[in-house]
Amino acid sequence: MAKTEVPYRFSALRLKNWKNFQSVEVELPSRVFLVGPNASGKSNLLDVFRFLRDLVAPGGGFQAAVERRQGVKALRCLAARKDPNIEISVRVLPTDGSATPSWEYTLAFNQDSHRRPRIHQELVLKDGQAQLQRPTEEDRRDPDRLSQTHIEQVTMNQPFRELAKFFESVHYLHLVPQLVREPDRVSGRPRDPYGSDFLEQVASTSEKRRTARLKRILSALQVAVPQLSAIELWRDVKGAPHLRGRYEHWRAQGAWQTEEQFSDGTLRLMGLLWAVLDGTGPLLLEEPELSLHPEVVRYIPAMFARVQSRKRRQILISTHSPEMLHDEGIGLNEVLLLTPTPEGTSVRPLASVHEASALLSGGSTVGDIAMAHTRPDKARQLALIEP
Repeated sequence: MAKTEVPYRFSALRLKNWKNFQSVEVELPSRVFLVGPNASGKSNLLDVFRFLRDLVAPGGGFQAAVERRQGVKALRCLAARKDPNIEISVRVLPTDGSATPSWEYTLAFNQDSHRRPRIHQELVLKDGQAQLQRPTEEDRRDPDRLSQTHIEQVTMNQPFRELAKFFESVHYLHLVPQLVREPDRVSGRPRDPYGSDFLEQVASTSEKRRTARLKRILSALQVAVPQLSAIELWRDVKGAPHLRGRYEHWRAQGAWQTEEQFSDGTLRLMGLLWAVLDGTGPLLLEEPELSLHPEVVRYIPAMFARVQSRKRRQILISTHSPEMLHDEGIGLNEVLLLTPTPEGTSVRPLASVHEASALLSGGSTVGDIAMAHTRPDKARQLALIEP
């Protein structure tokens, strides 16, 4: 599928029996911060949106998306009991705040007696009107049809292809600086979520657009790296692309460094800011605070806002950092609190915590309030472990 400028965002999510989550039903604003203890399911919640992208991505599809996650059994919540179906349901709205056109997509699936993934239900609504309801009579006559979704098939998805293109626009990033620096990095995997093709992405962008983006990234980066005065694409004698930056110091002309000399934090920030500018669909970021000084982490939300000032792009971020949530512009409804329970992880907006508003008015930050509900009760016992 060709890329398209898709002015949509996810506005609501409902899950049943998906990984850590037996039952979830939450609203999703334009910016979402996921917070919770280790192993509470932050990555698994982000993976819902990656799964939807995998359904429609080139080389993807329903079977590949399930297989990539080790099958239905690995996807099903351990707390599932009477109803073993896994169900994902999303509501999608325009980013300009208008109510129409709106979309809803529901996919429920299980496995057959041979452990092959099979669709139990597929539903597409546009402005409340059904565009697709499965299983159909054709599906019942030929059950093998339920091995594929209709949203992944260009011969079937014409009435709701706009929704399929939106799913394809989802982008996940967890940039690993070592992969960017690797001289023999694999460049054949496009849009690698771990950044092995990051420099190739920069190089393949038109010079005009690349120059404009690097200028905006430099402006944002100087908050964290004030001595950085220039960023540009550079190619070595073999033609391989590199990013290099000029650092001001006692020499009049400063000194140039390539990505091999950049700190992990600087590389991660460059990758994050590039990702924000590169596309219009929802951007999934996992722990963007890694390798960064806490004082820099405090400004990440503002940096993102500054860079994407001309875009209405949804960003969903998982974090363990109270500094990330220090920004006074973050609302209680933008933070989703994940809490493990014996019946699966619960998900609720921080605004639903009854004392949250009072604590915020009393001078606490959103980070203070969120981390008080995610801190392990027995963390202090780690200091008592015998050497």
